[in-house]
Amino acid sequence: MFLALASLGLASCNGGFKQGDGGMLYDIHVDKGGPTIQPGDFISVDLRAKTDADSVLFSTYESGHPVQTMMPKPQFKGDIFTGIEKLAEGDSATIKVSADSMAKRGQQRPQGFKGKYYVYEIKVEKVISKGSLSDQVFQGRVQDFVKVQAAALKKLEPEQIQKYIADNKLNVTQTKDSLDYVIITPGSGPNVAPGDTAVVNYTGRMLNGKVFDTSIKDDAIKGKMQVDPYRQYKPIHIPIGQKRVIPGWDEGLQLLNKGAKAKFIIPSSLAYGERGVSIIGPYTPLEFDLEVVDIIHPNPNAPKAPVMMPPPPQAQVK
Repeated sequence: MFLALASLGLASCNGGFKQGDGGMLYDIHVDKGGPTIQPGDFISVDLRAKTDADSVLFSTYESGHPVQTMMPKPQFKGDIFTGIEKLAEGDSATIKVSADSMAKRGQQRPQGFKGKYYVYEIKVEKVISKGSLSDQVFQGRVQDFVKVQAAALKKLEPEQIQKYIADNKLNVTQTKDSLDYVIITPGSGPNVAPGDTAVVNYTGRMLNGKVFDTSIKDDAIKGKMQVDPYRQYKPIHIPIGQKRVIPGWDEGLQLLNKGAKAKFIIPSSLAYGERGVSIIGPYTPLEFDLEVVDIIHPNPNAPKAPVMMPPPPQAQVK
């Protein structure tokens, strides 16, 4: 994910910026004077990327989870990592990378981007220097830091969910697995069942309201997402009971029938858990607005797949 951020940015004035290698510009706002980051160090950084119109394309401040990674070597002179090498723990800066330099290396500009630079606002939260440490000692320090951060997030999650429910005055029902849901519009007919395929429109948000995915183009635009020109914004087909989606969806959709609209508040235990995925960090609860557009029932007359017998156990060599 961190490497992918090198394709985001904006153009702005160069006042206060210093010239770096390869046309890179940087402005260090806070300089703690510590040892600068080196390739191989572990870093935890908050980062924001914007468009020419100051529209946020990516922000760990909104997701609530910093990017944590091993610092790679710069890919070329003047890339984002060239700028990060000038920073230390506690520093914050704005780094501008030449769009032309990125284009020469195959990085496509975001749709509608006309700026001269890709710009990143960065705050370095933590650095664990590799230095002369053995791999075992270094990895141990990294794991200890990550465990402490994860424990704090895990402890905070129930409070986040309860605050969200209270702030939005939601009259939720909770399942035995701690999925909170509200039926906004009742549907008709039988509920979705295992073996069915649910045809669903959805919009997923962080609990701070940030839209991170949707099947509805208008919601993508309202949520200030980058609209993918190649994506077909339409209801998706979900086979129920086959673990094709997060557990919160598999469970929650079986509470709904055709035409039903609902709001799910899904704890991380039923979403992306202690590891997270992409911009969704560890122990992150999520909110989904869903509509069951249709239910496709399995064809009882369809030929059944043959039962495959397991291979015989291998004989043990004595």
